[in-house]
Amino acid sequence: MAAVLGSATVYLDSTIVNVALERIGEQLPSHLFGKLEGQSYVYNGYLLSLCALIILAGALTDYYGRRRMFVIGLAGFGLTSALCGLAPNLELLVVFRIVQGAAGALLVPGSIALINTHFNEAERPRAYGIWAAASSATTTLGSPIGGILVDTLSWRAAFLINLPITALALGLTLAHVTETRDEQATGHFDWLGAGVIALGIGGLAFGGIRGQESNWQAASAFVALGIGVAACAAFVPLMRRSRNPLVPLDLFRSRNFTVVNLSTLVIYGALYVSFYVQALFYQGVLGYSALAAGLASLPSGVMIATLSTAVGSLAARFGLRRFLVLGPSLMGCGLLWLSRIPAGSAAWTARVEDPASLLPPASYLIDVLPAALAFGGGAALLVAPLTSVLMSSVPDERSGLASAINNAISRIGPQLAGALVFIAVTASFYSALARELPSVDTTSAAIRSVAAPLNRPDAGASLAVAHASKQASTAAFSLATRLATVLLFSGAAINGFGMQRAAPGAKALSA
Repeated sequence: MAAVLGSATVYLDSTIVNVALERIGEQLPSHLFGKLEGQSYVYNGYLLSLCALIILAGALTDYYGRRRMFVIGLAGFGLTSALCGLAPNLELLVVFRIVQGAAGALLVPGSIALINTHFNEAERPRAYGIWAAASSATTTLGSPIGGILVDTLSWRAAFLINLPITALALGLTLAHVTETRDEQATGHFDWLGAGVIALGIGGLAFGGIRGQESNWQAASAFVALGIGVAACAAFVPLMRRSRNPLVPLDLFRSRNFTVVNLSTLVIYGALYVSFYVQALFYQGVLGYSALAAGLASLPSGVMIATLSTAVGSLAARFGLRRFLVLGPSLMGCGLLWLSRIPAGSAAWTARVEDPASLLPPASYLIDVLPAALAFGGGAALLVAPLTSVLMSSVPDERSGLASAINNAISRIGPQLAGALVFIAVTASFYSALARELPSVDTTSAAIRSVAAPLNRPDAGASLAVAHASKQASTAAFSLATRLATVLLFSGAAINGFGMQRAAPGAKALSA
């Protein structure tokens, strides 16, 4: 139970905060960031420290003790969640989110390690099944839960809900979990490698977002991009020379391991970014309530949770590669349908206190539901086969490390894709705004203070600006979803043309 709660709160946080972003941008003051820029950092900062440290966290857990590091992770996640929930401005919230991701990095590998060491071989399948089901359930229900909390309480509740969960998990861990560690672990950790990953990905993501927000006038953007490029260029030579590399490059001698991680980078980049921009667009442009924005994506989550197990069996029977092509292709078709959504699509104002409002309008059934079903069905076709290929591409004794690397890459993709989409969305929004308002200087601080991409115009905006902003944000959202579609189709192509029928030197694979 402690392992389930610990990892569940990390998965819950990755979805529950999305529906709070619109209110965060609306209500939290910021002296340094634009509205969409700050929302992007809140989203990306958490993923940055999570991806940079998750591989290292697994090694720390084995050496210092699984119980000890899990307790540190729980305490840290609870504390940083409280700080996020009490943040007085957007800048401090971004800082707290980065630290929260670092604490979360201890919980994901830690939960798996606790299950592996505290259950015998016969009991593990059931324990892993409970863990996987709980992870799927929290991911699926995170957005609706977040919507209820944001609508009835505050966006701050989306963070503070972690406190009772981590407190319960901490109590169970201290009372019932015994300490275990890997006695063969050397205690040599690649801190430098983790730092280089953080500088590389963080530099590229921050540099791209800051540069576009400042109209490429901020020197900090170019400095960050330079650091990011240099760190990424140095990473492979560093791994080659390191005695204990964070990412052993010999794993990538397996073609299937390389292919599946490359497709993970682009597919998960599209997946996370699409949910992020949808949550903002539904609330900030179409006028959905936070609960409705969470419910809008629920069909996708339900399909992933209910169909993934059956798909895994079918993929083993009929071949994995076709599922790895069909899955992201179907997801891309769903986003293509969503990209045609009109600015006049009716708002869904679901509220807990009004049961009748929980029924969606016809516009949702036409504009959103088909896309959600296609996207969720495609994701269900993808997840289990992708994991099967990953695990089949490396020897058994390295499966844990391979999983950690793939987990980290699945968090890197959203940051790089997020920066690309931010640049495209911002450029598209202000270009469209200029077309809608030809007599207004849309580059002025006055306009930018009341109109931001994918967000509701401030109360001080005129009717003309509000209308133009809605049209411009709809065009920007359409561009963002089409870019995510390109990434998904690219992932399908990578899997289709790159995958081998068997991983050399590893277990046989039916592709």
